[in-house]
Amino acid sequence: MSSLSAAEEAIALPPEIRSGTQYPLSVQVAALKRLGIGKPVIANAASLARRNGTSLEDELFSSGIVQETLYFEAIAHSLGLRFLRVIDPTAIILSASIDVLLTDPRRPLRVDTHDGRTITVIAPVAAEAERLSRLLEDHPGLRESFAVAPPSAVRAAVWSARSERRVAETVGSLFDSRPRLSARFVATGRQGFAIGVVLAGLMAAGLVAWNPTLAAVHVALTSLFAACVWLRATASAHWQERTPHYPTVLDDARLPIYTVMVAMYQEAPVVRQLVGALDKLDWPRSKLDIKLVCEANDGETIKALEELRLRPEYEIVRVPRVAPFTKPKALCYAMAGARGEFTVIYDAEDRPHPEQLREAHARFLAGGPRLACIQAPLVIANAGRTWLTSMFALEYCGLFRGILPFLAKVGLPLPLGGTSNHLRSNVLREVGGWDPFNVTEDADLGLRLARGGYRFAIITRPTLEDAPTSIRVWVLQRSRWFKGWLQTWLVMMRHPVQLCRDFGPVGFLTSQILTAGMLASALLSPLMLYFILSSALALLLGHRDTSTLGTILLVVDLAVVISTFIVFILLGFKPMTMKERFQIGRRWAWLPVYWTMMSWAAWRAVFQLMNKPFHWEKTPHEPTARRELDG
Repeated sequence: MSSLSAAEEAIALPPEIRSGTQYPLSVQVAALKRLGIGKPVIANAASLARRNGTSLEDELFSSGIVQETLYFEAIAHSLGLRFLRVIDPTAIILSASIDVLLTDPRRPLRVDTHDGRTITVIAPVAAEAERLSRLLEDHPGLRESFAVAPPSAVRAAVWSARSERRVAETVGSLFDSRPRLSARFVATGRQGFAIGVVLAGLMAAGLVAWNPTLAAVHVALTSLFAACVWLRATASAHWQERTPHYPTVLDDARLPIYTVMVAMYQEAPVVRQLVGALDKLDWPRSKLDIKLVCEANDGETIKALEELRLRPEYEIVRVPRVAPFTKPKALCYAMAGARGEFTVIYDAEDRPHPEQLREAHARFLAGGPRLACIQAPLVIANAGRTWLTSMFALEYCGLFRGILPFLAKVGLPLPLGGTSNHLRSNVLREVGGWDPFNVTEDADLGLRLARGGYRFAIITRPTLEDAPTSIRVWVLQRSRWFKGWLQTWLVMMRHPVQLCRDFGPVGFLTSQILTAGMLASALLSPLMLYFILSSALALLLGHRDTSTLGTILLVVDLAVVISTFIVFILLGFKPMTMKERFQIGRRWAWLPVYWTMMSWAAWRAVFQLMNKPFHWEKTPHEPTARRELDG
């Protein structure tokens, strides 16, 4: 037993040694030659290893020239050890720290065999083989106690061995550690009581004094609409055509590992397009950690991915089918295996700019450790297809190239978009990751980061995606967003005084406009229309009981509505290119219809929050048309 412990101690090298990067290239080259790998292949890998600051093995595997399985099988043969192509997950001896093998799969793994013995599974690099060979020659009896397996087999077994416990921890992690920040409960008892008191008070006031109550509601609603217009107008006034330039790191050896995560469900039609877009990312392939996160029961998507014969930097993560069935739960589950210093989130239909990762990295370096998140702008590729996609593009441009850059510039809280969020992985883990129960996990995470005192930035390299082309799909998607914003607002307002302390007075008011204000304006726009029409009709008919306040409110209402219309279009058009403006043309005239649909979706969200708070309505995606992919 003592000799086994000594051997394990010798094998359990520090991570930098296990990866091979601390061995001189001459030692690595000699070791690979002994395995029979050709000189031209080794020379090319050595050149890449020098440039990227990696090991020869990293470059050989990422290039696809040498298959990981065959490589480690050759290592096992040279050492006289058994080789495990696949590891039985049920045979793994579990420990509290077993998940560390998801990010460092070359650590020793203890496994029970069918004959009742325990063996240690290792994944040594070629440069370490000679030392291990001498160790085994000095202790020949140890060969029966060790086996070699490729790191991918180790990760696959560990993912599976602890999947049920891991997903349970994922679902409960934020609620267990920070219950007041979790949307697991829609509203607290205190919030329910407060909402009931407000509604009952309005009803009682209406019964006692209908006209004064109606006037008070009218003033409040007009003020709300005016606040939303003010925020958009301020963002439009501060928009700058030129953004600061941050030089990217040209020395690839200084670049860290970058994790790219894509949550996927029923996305078989777009997997080829997605992988093609991710293959174009300008980042050393040996330093990419791409997680394609799929629900375990989504066999069609998993099969489509497996048929593509993905490069070594890709990993399919299968999430156990446990409620809630949401994107944030899937992302939190996959974070257990994220190796990158930075993590970026994409959607299945996204086509990120190839240089986006480099720009985000440069911005992180310039922004310091308190810069926790960078949002890349989302640009609608199919803006010219229908009036609906045109309105969607106009809205997105105003948000991602207008409002969010303004908020980031002045240091105010901002709700993130659901994709193209670049995050410091350690900060993401520190704040508890995404809330598995919030169906707009992006907005919730952004505001939670702001509460922790972290800052945000916006970059210029965009991500292309497509807007829904049917009204039905648009309503499903928008209802989910509204429902999530309402969840986020309810979570924030559990302790409003503390929220004001965290954000400061200006940040507090801005967060209210961004969440409650935008949602309430969508819900109550029919009421605003009623006020305008009733006041106008009273004036036209010459009713004697028309008050001065009513006339003033009518003028203010019309000014606010017209300003909203103008500012929405101006904020959307201003950052657009000439090509984008040409695609939209005069379709901005559909804005009143678009706002009507907003109200419909908002009311649908409120009712769904009461009945199905965690239901995630899937937005179907299709491959992008060639003209839009190229444009």
